[in-house]
Amino acid sequence: MSPEVVEILSAEELRRTVTRLASQVVERSDLSKLVLLGIYTRGVNLAEVLARQIEALEGVVVPLGAIDITFYRDDLDSIGIRTPAKTDIPFDLSGKTVVLVDDVIFKGRTIRAALNAVNDYGRPEVIRLVVLVDRGHRELPIHPDFIGKQLPTAKEEQVRVYLQDIDGHDGVELIRV
Repeated sequence: MSPEVVEILSAEELRRTVTRLASQVVERSDLSKLVLLGIYTRGVNLAEVLARQIEALEGVVVPLGAIDITFYRDDLDSIGIRTPAKTDIPFDLSGKTVVLVDDVIFKGRTIRAALNAVNDYGRPEVIRLVVLVDRGHRELPIHPDFIGKQLPTAKEEQVRVYLQDIDGHDGVELIRV
């Protein structure tokens, strides 16, 4: 039996969702202190899209960084060996409003690892979390500040986010196996 694929967000719906998320981040942030940190892999590209949208809305260039959390994970034995990406944080995080950006939140373990990693790069004034899709099933007490789409899923289902810069098109799909 082949998996069933359900479109959750079309390219247009994804664009509107990112615009809303960017507006929400702007409303709750002092732009002079704001930095975006994308979590590899798709969180980095999503952070870039958010940064472009904030610039379009406010005329402000938001500092952008990328963080790899491979060595901070507590589940490497279950996810297999990965080649780490290069963390790129070209600014001091101390005193900043750091907005972590990821595509999907599930159990919360990636975000826990990202929080640990951020602490190695400074002491932000506040850390907030933007996710495109929140699929529930948290194992840790972590909740995003900004959510593009709440999507209750079964544990065995998968959510795939497609971004133009990586995949050649935008959208979100639910894969039922």
